[in-house]
Amino acid sequence: MASDIVSLEVQPFERSAPRALAFAVGFFFSFRLAIVLLSVHILGVEPSTGSALSIGLDLLLLGLVCFDTVGAGQRTTRSLLRLPAIRWIAVFLAFSCCSFAWSESASLANSFAYWLGLAIDAASVVMLLKSSANIDVAIAIMRGFIWSSCLLAVLAWLMPASADLRLGDMEFFNTNEIGNLCAFGLLFSQYLTRSTGVKWNLAKFTLVITLVRTLSKATLVAFLVCESFLLILDRSMNRKTKALLLASAFVVVLVFWGLFEAYYDIYTTAGNQAETLTGRIVIWMYVLGAIQNHPWNLWIGHGFDSWWKVVPPFGNELFEARHAENEILQQFYAYGVAGLVILTCIYGSLFREILRLKRSSAKALLLCMVIFVLVRGLAEADAFDLLLPLWSIVLLSVLIEHERMRRESNPGIPTNARNERLGA
Repeated sequence: MASDIVSLEVQPFERSAPRALAFAVGFFFSFRLAIVLLSVHILGVEPSTGSALSIGLDLLLLGLVCFDTVGAGQRTTRSLLRLPAIRWIAVFLAFSCCSFAWSESASLANSFAYWLGLAIDAASVVMLLKSSANIDVAIAIMRGFIWSSCLLAVLAWLMPASADLRLGDMEFFNTNEIGNLCAFGLLFSQYLTRSTGVKWNLAKFTLVITLVRTLSKATLVAFLVCESFLLILDRSMNRKTKALLLASAFVVVLVFWGLFEAYYDIYTTAGNQAETLTGRIVIWMYVLGAIQNHPWNLWIGHGFDSWWKVVPPFGNELFEARHAENEILQQFYAYGVAGLVILTCIYGSLFREILRLKRSSAKALLLCMVIFVLVRGLAEADAFDLLLPLWSIVLLSVLIEHERMRRESNPGIPTNARNERLGA
């Protein structure tokens, strides 16, 4: 494999690296979650128009990426496809596209547009990463995502709070979406701190405060679990730094304690039953029952986008679940046993490649990104994509390969040396 993938060392003055475009792509991956909201409330258009605008901008960015990177490829598609997780992404996209043959979607045309968005995202990142032999492009994508997430965090604070005290618009830009953006922005900024030495302190502060303020339960629990693992696994952090982080977390909890108590009262007395754990269990039981409706459902599921506007509302409040509230069950409902196999192979191959890395702070953080998604997936899902978006899996696969080759080409790099603490 090493012969097919050229050196991934950073070369700051390489003219062919489309860093500005990569920054724009990363910025769009985060910002698009608010496009429908802004389109409805500022432009006064229908939500469908906002969705069409988002997909149109996605296509435009892909066109710009193709135009900018044509003839500049320093890697081959074959070399990228040798990375296991990327191969399985191709399988996932192919199978989900084939599932339109039996999909129970409310609108096949709209559903295909959403599927096209997934393919465009993955293709854009692949084209960008092919264009350069270093990781400047990957870093630029993460920088764009962080900046956009900070902007949306500020927007979330400016929006009126919902009836249950949480941030966001429950219809167009909900609490869980805001929390997820903040968590991924934090994880990306932590990685950049280790890889470039840039602290990103203001961004981290903005994102962590917004994440806590969202009161997104599954996201907060998943983030706490993955950060706890990071404190244990990352030996490059000294005890003073770890103590400072724990003290900061304690202060944040104290500051927001009154809000936590108020939200708990609303959640246990006036909350939507379908949004509680009991309500989630009802949804999970529905999935297990619905999969038995037809013998083929067990093996190939109901097809892409076969939940929204198809599955009947739950509970006395007629709550319309956007997905199965569990990533495993969501993939099982959509693609049956085949979907579970593909999901296991995607995350399993990514997890295995991370474990193969030598001990380092980068390895610990990459591992914690996967842990965050796995824990959050116990009570959340995505209607179309995976909780670890396909484009980000492409990105992480290349970062893992970079870390592996860097260590192999410099076997004398000490894991606990000063340069490791700086993220070198």
